[in-house]
Amino acid sequence: MSKNPNHMRPPSPWSVPGVPSSSHLVITEIRGMPFTPDEELDLAFDPSLISPDVKSKMPPDLHIRPLASTDYHRGYLTLLSVLTTTPDPGEAAFVAQFNAMRETPRTYFPIVVVSKASDRIIANGTLFIERKFAHNTASVGHLEEGVVAEDYQGKKLGPRVFQALTYVSESLGCYKTILNCSDKNVRFYENCGMVKKGNEMVKYAPERTHTPKL
Repeated sequence: MSKNPNHMRPPSPWSVPGVPSSSHLVITEIRGMPFTPDEELDLAFDPSLISPDVKSKMPPDLHIRPLASTDYHRGYLTLLSVLTTTPDPGEAAFVAQFNAMRETPRTYFPIVVVSKASDRIIANGTLFIERKFAHNTASVGHLEEGVVAEDYQGKKLGPRVFQALTYVSESLGCYKTILNCSDKNVRFYENCGMVKKGNEMVKYAPERTHTPKL
């Protein structure tokens, strides 16, 4: 089994079981930060692309929207860090990566769920669209980084974020939406309407002192 930290997965999809208490507090327990409406944010994509049906089914204390350039301060990296290795690169690097993703049109669609009480991010999922020559120059949607904070499990946020991501994928013409998961998570995704097909293969780059950046 690979020891590469980027291959780590949580025990269940769209969840954060066993979060260290310090990180857990950052995600769910900070209070007093005012909720920031979409019109005051610099967003990764047009929020109208998010399914109206998903929006209508969100609990009243939560809000679903695209990732914002200021989400560095809303616990975004803290949430991702309990899913896989996510060292803090600093705010400037976060914003630079955000801008680079947004400047690649119709490709990256990170979606987050925010607690209105704390203005903190408590769930996430990302859609990446791959353009192909095959299938009459078709497109494929890839789902990544699905996670829900432990205190917010049981609210159907995992399926809601999944539905929001696949809605964007299908609205933009992808002929299929795919993801990788462990065997124990297959049932969850089957319940979301996916079918099991093929096997995941991976080749990690060798360890090196310097990793080139795009």
